[in-house]
Parts: sequence; C-alpha cells; structure tokens
Amino acid sequence: MDMFEKIKNHEQVVFCNDEDTGLKAIIAIHNTTLGPALGGCRMRPYRSVDEALEDVLRLSKGMTYKCAAADVDFGGGKAVIIGDPVKDKNPELFRAFGQFVESLNGRFYTGTDMGTTPEDFVYALRETNCIVGVDEVYGGSGDSSIPTALGVLYGLEATNHRLWGSKDLYGKRYAIQGLGKVGIKVAERLLEEGADLYVTDINQPAIDHLVSKARGMGAALKVVSGEEIYSADADVFVPCAIGGVINDNTIEQLKVKAVVGSANNQLLNLDHGKKLHEKGILYAPDYLVNAGGLIQVADELYEPNRERVLQKTRAIYDSLQMIYTQAENQGITTVEAADRFCEDRIHSRSRRNSFFSHMKRPKWSVRT
Repeated sequence: MDMFEKIKNHEQVVFCNDEDTGLKAIIAIHNTTLGPALGGCRMRPYRSVDEALEDVLRLSKGMTYKCAAADVDFGGGKAVIIGDPVKDKNPELFRAFGQFVESLNGRFYTGTDMGTTPEDFVYALRETNCIVGVDEVYGGSGDSSIPTALGVLYGLEATNHRLWGSKDLYGKRYAIQGLGKVGIKVAERLLEEGADLYVTDINQPAIDHLVSKARGMGAALKVVSGEEIYSADADVFVPCAIGGVINDNTIEQLKVKAVVGSANNQLLNLDHGKKLHEKGILYAPDYLVNAGGLIQVADELYEPNRERVLQKTRAIYDSLQMIYTQAENQGITTVEAADRFCEDRIHSRSRRNSFFSHMKRPKWSVRT
C-alpha cells in the first residue's frame, strides 16, 4: 500500500532512527484540532516496522477521540519504540527519543505507556519539556494509573446502574483480564467492595498478591487461564491488558452482560461493537472509561491540581450514562454514539481552541 494512503487520516508521522543508541521509533500525530497531540509512548518488540506503524496509527487516532471525550484541549498522538523493554532500554536511548520529540516544537507531548516507565522519561526530560507523567519530584503529577483505575470504577458503576438500577459494585462477578498497574488497583477496590472476581495475568507475583489479599478478606476470587477468562461465569468482563481482545472468537465465549475495562482498542474492529450489541452485551467505549490517566497528564501541563483531576475523572460516570442513553434513543451501538459525540465536539470547537497561543512550557523542566 502507498505510504500516504496508509497515513491519509493522520497529520504527521515521524520515523526516528538513532544508530548510536539503537533507537527505532515512530511518532504519529493524528489530529491537532483541539490542541497539541498528547499520547503515551510504548515499547514493544514488534515483529516488523509495518506492525509498529499499524499500532501507532490506531493508537494515535484513539487518542484524538479520548481527548475529545475527556474534554481536554489536546489532540491525538502516540509514539512507539521498537525493542524489548527488558533488554533494550538505556538512558541514552530515551535522551535520543527526547530530542526527536523536541524537534516537533510542541506539537506532541508524551509519557509512559506499555513497556515504559516514568523513570525512563526522566532522561527524555533532559532533552525536551514535552514530557508528562513523571514523578512528582520532577514536577510531574505522579502515578497516572490511579485516576485511570478510578475511571474504570466509575465506568463500572455507570454500567451497573444502567443494567441493574444500582451503581453498587458489590454482589456482582467481574472477570478481570490483566493485573498490571491499573488492573490490580481495580481488582483490589472490587474486593474491598465485596465483589466476586475471576482474574488472569501472566505475572505470578501479581496473582499471588491478589490471592493473599482476597484470603485475608474472606472474599471470593478464582484464578483462571488466559483463555478461560472469556468464558468465566461473570456479570462484567473487565479487560485491562492488551487490545483486540474482543473479536469473533472471544465474543462467542462471553457470558457477561457488559464489557468495561481500561485496555486500549479492545475491539479488534468496529464490527465487533455491533456483534456485542446483537448479543445483548453492553459495551463501554474504552476511550471513555480509561480517560483518567489522560485527564491527569493533560491537567499537569497547566500545573498539577489533584482535586481538579478527580473532579474531571468523576465526570466519566455521567459521560458514560449519556452515551448509553444516546445509543438507545438513536438505535445505534455505544461505539457509534461515542464516536459521533466526539466528532461533533471536535467540529464545534475547531475554531475556538486557543491552546497554542497561551501555552507555556512547564516550569519544572530539568533540560540541560
């Protein structure tokens, strides 16, 4: 396929190569109508450049919709570094990456994502001010998984209210896929609320921690395999790991009434949103549910304010209720309703955003 055809819906795609450090990265800017592109940087041992490009294009588009849904003055972007995060990381690699980010002159802000940590970006911060989500000692807002997990819980409450008339989390069974930084926090809170859990993860220490916590509380928790999580006898499936997990194969196995989780791009493609709808499974659009972390890092650029972040994160509950209502009233899927809402917001604000004129680089830069 012609490269320009492949990236036709994106404003800019930058291939970054630094032989000295081994950096091979791609930065994709999807849309800056609402403001500069904002999106994390993930590191994975992609099998090919084409696979990495496909991932960054899909993720950056999702960020445009997430920013619109979260009502922040940023557009969508994303970055990927090709490499094994266990073996290929080094400080100079992230400094080189920071130089490429700086070359975009404020069009793209980034931070941690899958395979990267806030500590990695302390090195990138030496080369550019366009880094978010670092530790508070560096002037950042700290762990963004906290508001992300909180947003998932608000999403679960909104979904429970829609399905059963009460937002209470207890008395329901949740199948949680992935016990990473977000999934473990969601699982712990659900245990505290008295919910029953099915969980799966490849990280045994995380499993052991949760099992110990459940045992101490006398809570019901069952550990299942990666494939068994889809057929678990649960009320809600909570995907908190990789994307593309809602597909032809898994939809056939699902017994749940709803899907509400933090993973990005949960649907393998848009048709799977329709298939969930046809099966009577309520789907909470992922970019609405997992917006808490985005809300925090976006707010950070106006000087961190924890209460402001919590207030905007609480709005996820109301936003999801609105999308459920619009989908039902218009006879469309929740995915279509959410996309229409975001596209309308982008269009209506296309001439109103003044972010570029009043934006100031963060005062906490340690660039040398």
